[in-house]
Amino acid sequence: MTALELINLAIGLLAVMIGIIIFWSLPVPVFSSGKSTGLPFLSIIIPARNEGGRLSPLLQSLQEQRFKQFEILVVDDHSTDNTVAIAESYGSKVLQNEGSGKSSACWRGAKHAKGSWLLFLDADTSFINQDGLKNLLHFYQGKGARGILSLQPYHTVNRLYEHLSVIFNIIVIVGMNVFTIWGSRFKTAGSFGPCILCNRDDYLLSGGHKKIEGEIMDDLALGQAFLDHNLPVHCLGGKGIISLRMYPEGLGSLIEGWCKSFAVGSKSTHPVIMLMVIFWVAGSFITTGALISSIIELNTPVIIFSGVLYILYTLQTAWFARRVGNFRRAVFPLYPLLFLFFTGVYVYSFFRVNVLRSVKWKGRKINV
Repeated sequence: MTALELINLAIGLLAVMIGIIIFWSLPVPVFSSGKSTGLPFLSIIIPARNEGGRLSPLLQSLQEQRFKQFEILVVDDHSTDNTVAIAESYGSKVLQNEGSGKSSACWRGAKHAKGSWLLFLDADTSFINQDGLKNLLHFYQGKGARGILSLQPYHTVNRLYEHLSVIFNIIVIVGMNVFTIWGSRFKTAGSFGPCILCNRDDYLLSGGHKKIEGEIMDDLALGQAFLDHNLPVHCLGGKGIISLRMYPEGLGSLIEGWCKSFAVGSKSTHPVIMLMVIFWVAGSFITTGALISSIIELNTPVIIFSGVLYILYTLQTAWFARRVGNFRRAVFPLYPLLFLFFTGVYVYSFFRVNVLRSVKWKGRKINV
């Protein structure tokens, strides 16, 4: 076994260990058996642009909730499909966005909200069971009902190409800085965007979505606005409470969606965490390369060691993935393709953000 082969194997083993360090845990809200009588009136605000094909599951899940003390405000962001008709068919109040973009729509909804608590939901989310909303509200109440409680919904995957999102899903969570072995040692990068719960007073104190209008990563910016006013930001996983299905329209939408946010969002990740993420991603390629090279050269000792590392990477990626979504285990023996897709889209996103200074999303060109 040559020195280079030993180095590659050592890097692969270290990368697996680093993976455990950066994604040590993903807490979820503890379910409460308490009654909902002590909870305040809630305003649910859903910004929507051309969400006619994705809005129904969310509104249906809200109708099925046992907790009923809420209003639903769907803020239409100049949709050209049947978004408004779908929202109205479920009895939601529909507002028209006065500006353009998600932050403007959320601010419009907040201004018309009657509730003392505000829940901002992406249109592609939905509650998993009839007590999901109540459990979410009780958990926030248990945290003192201050600041932000944000959940990253559990990713529901239906079609094969959607598995290409798995590494993005993992790194979105890792990139928040607070799920490492060190816990809260690093300050959170912000908040998750699909599900944000806060009280009205804290929201207005922070400046809300009005303050961050124009930001591409509105979720990270809103969380930072709260932190700037010494308000807590709690980030957790949504498994068992809320789910989402990302980019069901096809592969092009998936690439466009991740390209829009990833290069910008990665700037909020702590440099130490970012360095370890890069090492973990690089380790996936080094381990794969070592195995392929050893098979070509028929080097039995290296085949054994690199094969063990390949299996460890397969199991680790599958383990992480099951925390964030219902990804099928059968795809993970091909994990190098997942990492390769992630790397390609990230490079493309970096080019668009830092060279072209623009990204595209839902028919709009967004300057950055």
